[in-house]
Amino acid sequence: MRDLTNSALYHVAMQFQLTDNQRELQQAARKFARAELPALARDMETNDYPVPPDMLRTYGELGFLGINLPEEYGGLGLGHLEALLVLEEFAQISNAVAFPVFEALTGPVRTIERFGSDAMKARVLPQVIKGEAIVAVSMSEPDAGTALTDLATTAREEGDHLVLNGTKRWTSGGGHSDYYVTYCRLSDAPGAKGIGAVLVEKGRDGLSFGAREQLMGFRGIPTADIRFDDARVPRENLIIGAGGFGRLMSAFGLERCGNATQALGCAAAALEHALEYTQEREAFGKPIVDFQAVQLKLSEMAMKVDAARLLIQRAAVNADAQPDGLPTVYESSLAKCYANEIVREVTAAGMQVMGGYGYHKEYGMEQRLRDAYAWGIAGGAIDVQKTNIAAAMVGRRFNQRG
Repeated sequence: MRDLTNSALYHVAMQFQLTDNQRELQQAARKFARAELPALARDMETNDYPVPPDMLRTYGELGFLGINLPEEYGGLGLGHLEALLVLEEFAQISNAVAFPVFEALTGPVRTIERFGSDAMKARVLPQVIKGEAIVAVSMSEPDAGTALTDLATTAREEGDHLVLNGTKRWTSGGGHSDYYVTYCRLSDAPGAKGIGAVLVEKGRDGLSFGAREQLMGFRGIPTADIRFDDARVPRENLIIGAGGFGRLMSAFGLERCGNATQALGCAAAALEHALEYTQEREAFGKPIVDFQAVQLKLSEMAMKVDAARLLIQRAAVNADAQPDGLPTVYESSLAKCYANEIVREVTAAGMQVMGGYGYHKEYGMEQRLRDAYAWGIAGGAIDVQKTNIAAAMVGRRFNQRG
């Protein structure tokens, strides 16, 4: 078994207190989110629409879309922990109002920031940071989900352009986002060796979108298929060429932490809501929190939320000790896997202690339960994270093809 004491966990002195600057940032995000977003989040849930352009620009004006992006493009240039602190505060209101923050600070924008050309970064990053554009990632296909190296979408060179053909599934932001980081085959090499990524702008000829998917949760986060029918983009839109799949995946650790933080925010909000409710609701002449059965549920919820937060923040802080400045596969997979599991348990417990009110749409707990299940599917399923963890422990990847 691999010696995990050599992991980044032991390379950074353990500090469990935030700095003054981190607390100020967290409080600023909390103050804004709780004052400005609850009514919007409820309306987005009811009517199923994404964060409106004017609010997205407000996010940008307040700096929330550039926390850990470079200062030269208008970002704040802070660390991943700071980004996740902000994301959690938004996610406690709803995953939908937090989604643009997730995409900008931990998602596909980071792929552009890490691998895109200087010209691409100068064009796209300032728009995102100002809240003027949204970037989505387009990876999965009808026959390529967990087995992503089976993807069939192609991009062939034709003069000064790349011409894309294929179909993508489950694109969060599909039809709504302005840019799509599209994983595709750029050569005839088999498996991962032929895969790279191309940036495709909305509005390109040959690019079209399927009908809006009707999902169990994720209302306010548009999801749709994408079709490429000889869609042409300039060769300058190449993010990373054939053979770059491993590098693309190496940068996925931060996305796992973002996914985990979306789950954490949902769980933390469920705990807070349940705690408030059980102190106000009375039965048999006293608040129901006075009953031991309720106390046990609340305590179990709190243990899970705090443990998830610690795993996420450990991965983010320890990224500073890594050569690439990103969370390791081991620590980010642990954080994502655990947060994805506990958010389902915590929201279910929250609904149970609230009884009929927890099951009622007006009170919000049932929405959290519906949203909770998405995070263990998106960005690599729970069991995939467990294979990542096992691979890190033994020091080699496993061949899942039999």
